[in-house]
Amino acid sequence: MRVTRTLRATIGAALTGALFLATGGSAVADQNRDAQWPLTAFGAQDIWKKATGKGVTVAVIEKAFRTTHQDLKGQFLPGKEFPNATNDGGLYLKPGEDRRDHGTGMTGLIAAIGHGPGGSAGMKGLSPGVKVLPLTADKAVPDATRFAVDHGADVINMSFGADPNTPDMCESIHYAVEKGVVVVAAVGNEGTSEKHIPAACPGAIGVGAVDEYGKVWDMSNYNSSVDLLAPGVDVPVLGGKSDSQYGTTDGTSVATAYVTSAVALLREKFPDLTPGQIANRLVKTAALTPSVKKKHLKLPDDHYGYGYIVPEAALNEDIPAGPAQGPLPMPKGKAPSTPVTAGVKNDPNPNPPMSLGDKLTIYGGIGVGVLVVAGLVVAVVVSRRRSKTAAQPWG
Repeated sequence: MRVTRTLRATIGAALTGALFLATGGSAVADQNRDAQWPLTAFGAQDIWKKATGKGVTVAVIEKAFRTTHQDLKGQFLPGKEFPNATNDGGLYLKPGEDRRDHGTGMTGLIAAIGHGPGGSAGMKGLSPGVKVLPLTADKAVPDATRFAVDHGADVINMSFGADPNTPDMCESIHYAVEKGVVVVAAVGNEGTSEKHIPAACPGAIGVGAVDEYGKVWDMSNYNSSVDLLAPGVDVPVLGGKSDSQYGTTDGTSVATAYVTSAVALLREKFPDLTPGQIANRLVKTAALTPSVKKKHLKLPDDHYGYGYIVPEAALNEDIPAGPAQGPLPMPKGKAPSTPVTAGVKNDPNPNPPMSLGDKLTIYGGIGVGVLVVAGLVVAVVVSRRRSKTAAQPWG
């Protein structure tokens, strides 16, 4: 029976369902490579024979990045920091945390290439062939979204929730999908039915989190914005405090990064598919555990969506392209070509929201664990994982 490690800390009115065990050094980095259970579950080595995301640009909108991390060297394109990006001076950080943790961690899950001879050490992302367009934004997320679309992004990763009154949020996503850009967003980590934008915006692929057995994470939000699931529990990530920091975390942010990676792989192999048709391949090949199948759920389900992603099947199965709109809710009409500037309420959530700077801490946000024993804990986790009976197969 596995032990789930969680840290729940109050920040304003919200809870974080994430634990980050900060570690450093190449030995721990190699342990983290071994502990990257999502890559094993996905069969990444076989996937990379077919696609790595080469030629695909992934825009990642975050609070901050450590672009010099040893496992991300050469992966960043020139990005942009928007004028009202969060500058909280560490207001929402705990001792030992770094405001670059979340952005670095999510980027690593998508695009890390490791370090050392042949990238043999450190961590790898599921789509290591992509290039990352780093966009630092807080209340200017819609501006960052439009910028990404206009500067060559093929897919946009949104591992956060935003103020439902943010002008132009859903409209900017409409603009993105109309221009052929896939948008992937986290559904939230409160473990409630509350909806958040951008995941609740038509056109966005809303992502929840599952563990290595295909069980939905207890803190993953459940509602009609859940389209797909992906690994988001006990996942090794890069840290932002140094160029050699690593850790472990939970969250729908993590799951979002993996769906973004899967989209990037599909973009390489099927460059002419629309965002809806890309989503169609992920939906048609999504899976559920046998125990969940026995429930005969009507899909999409509020907890499970259409199931957890199986990237290898999405790449390889013979699936008709289908209608351009695809199977997920899409925006209607024509997207505004210029930003909406005021007074648009995009989300059914009536609760007073937090800013992106706060929400980045929530959605798979990285909270620092016990630094002194972290290396030992990671080693124990790796050892225990290796000694387990077989986990739920993904495929």
